[in-house]
Amino acid sequence: MPPKSKRRTKIAAITLAAATALAVGLHTGQASADALPFPDNAQADYQLGGGYTPPGSTKIVVRDRTDEPAEGLYNVCYVNGFQTQPGDEIDWWKSRHDNLLLRDKKGAYVGDLEWDELVLDISTDAKRAELAGIVGGWIEQCAADGFQAVEIDNFDTFHRFSGLLKQADALDYAKRLIKVAHDADLAIGQKNAAEITAQGKSAGFDFAVAEECGEWSECGDYTDAYGNSVLIVEYQREAFDETCAEFGDDVSVVLRDVKLTVPSKNNKNYVYDAC
Repeated sequence: MPPKSKRRTKIAAITLAAATALAVGLHTGQASADALPFPDNAQADYQLGGGYTPPGSTKIVVRDRTDEPAEGLYNVCYVNGFQTQPGDEIDWWKSRHDNLLLRDKKGAYVGDLEWDELVLDISTDAKRAELAGIVGGWIEQCAADGFQAVEIDNFDTFHRFSGLLKQADALDYAKRLIKVAHDADLAIGQKNAAEITAQGKSAGFDFAVAEECGEWSECGDYTDAYGNSVLIVEYQREAFDETCAEFGDDVSVVLRDVKLTVPSKNNKNYVYDAC
């Protein structure tokens, strides 16, 4: 699976507006007329490891929900909607919403071990509603903070943990988050899950963020569903060059280092390029 960099964590409270919106029912598929559309084929930077002054000509910046948006640019707010963040956030979930953490048949927590995250349990309607209230509050906070859009990570947990979660449940939960985003006048992006781009678009996602689709020859799946409203993030130079050659005239393509580090004088790991 594509890499996912880890960010600082901050717990936001469930907002009354999110809970109310979810209580009155779901109406998805159309973005708010007041939401700013994703800028197709514009230079982008992927700054989940921490915000910094974007390179010149940058029009789109993706930052974690705990960061501030970049002034004057189109800002996409990263929200981990299907898994916890590592560290203190896991303790928060365990102490306040332990029932919403996925467990295996033996009762043990199910985790994404590569990133030290626990998987959220979207297996029942009641749990999806409760989770959408929590994550919906984060989405609304993105809007309040000045972001123009959100991307929801780990949409593909149903695929990686197929014996415990179902695709239909992931789509139902996604629709709840899409409604919150659109009600907050935000565009919302599907993150990865190339196998269900058509379903994601039908559910109401407005654009896509695709990690390593060039590496895995999946970029066409995203452009077939979302047209030019796609941001591709590659982590290998060869894959980036090939992806630029095939898709760079139509969509945003970014090369970053896997850990998404912040540039500094002594940081030799920082990598950025765009086409």
